[in-house]
Amino acid sequence: MANSPRRKVCVLLVDRANYSRLKPAMRAIQQHPELELQTIVSGTMVLDRFSRPVDIVRGDGFPVDAEVFMELEGSRPVTMAKSVGVGVIEFSSTLQRLRPDVFLVNGDRYEALAATIAGAFLNLCLVHVQGGEVSGSIDESTRHAMTKFAHFHLPATQRASDYLVRMGERPETILNVGCPGSDLALQLDRTLTSEMINSRGSGAEIDVTRPFLLSLFHPTTTEFADARQQMVALLAALDRLAMPTVLLWPNIDAGADQISKAIRRFRDQRQPDWLRTVINLQPECYLKVLANAACAVGNSSSFIRDGSFLGTPVVQVGNRQAGREWAENAIPAAAEVDQIVAAVRYQLAHGYYGPSTLYGDGHVSRRIADSLARLVPYTQKQLSYATETTVGKQDRQHRAA
Repeated sequence: MANSPRRKVCVLLVDRANYSRLKPAMRAIQQHPELELQTIVSGTMVLDRFSRPVDIVRGDGFPVDAEVFMELEGSRPVTMAKSVGVGVIEFSSTLQRLRPDVFLVNGDRYEALAATIAGAFLNLCLVHVQGGEVSGSIDESTRHAMTKFAHFHLPATQRASDYLVRMGERPETILNVGCPGSDLALQLDRTLTSEMINSRGSGAEIDVTRPFLLSLFHPTTTEFADARQQMVALLAALDRLAMPTVLLWPNIDAGADQISKAIRRFRDQRQPDWLRTVINLQPECYLKVLANAACAVGNSSSFIRDGSFLGTPVVQVGNRQAGREWAENAIPAAAEVDQIVAAVRYQLAHGYYGPSTLYGDGHVSRRIADSLARLVPYTQKQLSYATETTVGKQDRQHRAA
C-alpha cells in the first residue's frame, strides 16, 4: 500500500468499557503508516448524564468524526428495541458520509448491532472484535448476530476463535486472537492516589492505602423484572461487609433505572459512611482502581477480562456473565446476600492472584493494526460450510460432465 492512499479504518465507540477495550487498538491504528483512523462515538459516550466520555476521547488526541445520538429514555426492553431502529437510521447517514474502507465494531452492545446492520447494508467491510464469546443477557444474541454480519474477526480468546469456526466463519477471516484491552492493563502504572477517586462522584472519602471494594452491577436484560431486587441484595451484602467501596453507576440497558433507584434509595435511607458513588472514570484511572481494589464485586465483563490481566480477586454476581471464560481470580455468587458476603470474604482472605493471559498477552493492538492494513476487503459473505457444499457440488458436476 506504499503508493496507495491510507486505508480508512472507522472505529465505533458506544460506552466507557468499549473505549477502554479499543483505546490501545485506536492508538496503534493512528500510528500505523498505512492506516487512517476515523471515530464514531455513540450510546452513553455522548450523554450528559454519563459525563460525556466522548470528551475524554478527544482529550486523548483521537479524532471524533461523528457523534450519533440514538438512545431513547426509559431503560426498558421496548426503549432498547426502538433505540436499535433509531440507530440504524442515524448510523446509515453517518457511514454514508464517512465511507470508511473498514468498519471496526466491538463486542455485544445493541448500539453496535445497529451500526453493524447499517454498515452491512452499505456494503462496508466489517471487522468484529470479541466475537465467539458466550455470556448471559441479550448480549449473547447480539454478539452472534454481529458475527454473522462481519467479514473479519478479532476474537479475544482461542476458545472464541474455535467457536467462530464452528459457527461457520472461514478460518482465514480470523485475523488475530487477544483482547486489545490487555495492552492497556499489562502496561499500566498501577499507582493510585485517593484524589483520583475522591475528586469525582459523591459520598465517603476513600483512603486507597487501606483495603477497599470496587462494585459495578448492570441489569441482565433477560431478567428485567429482577433488576431492582438483585441490586438491593448486592447493596445489603456490601452494607454487611461495611468496607470502603467505590460504586460505579450502571449502563443504560433495560433495568438500569431500577438499579439506579435502588442505589439512590439505599444511599438516602442508610447514609452509608463507607460508600462513594462515581459516574465515570477515564480508562487508565478505572484500571488503576480495579488493580488496587481488594476485591471487585458485581457483574461487569470488565471484572472478568481486565481483572484477569491484573489478578484482582473478583466475585461475579448473578447470571450476566454465565458461560464466559473466567480466569482463576473470579468466583461466582448468586444474587443473594449470604452468598455474596461469603464469596467476598473468601476472596479477601485469598488476596491477589497471578496475572492471566487468557484474554491477551499485552501486545495485541499492534498485531490488530497490521492485520487491518493487510486484509483484502470484501462484501459478499458466505458461511464456510455453505461454501464447501457449493464447491463440492460444482466438483461433482464437473466430473459428471
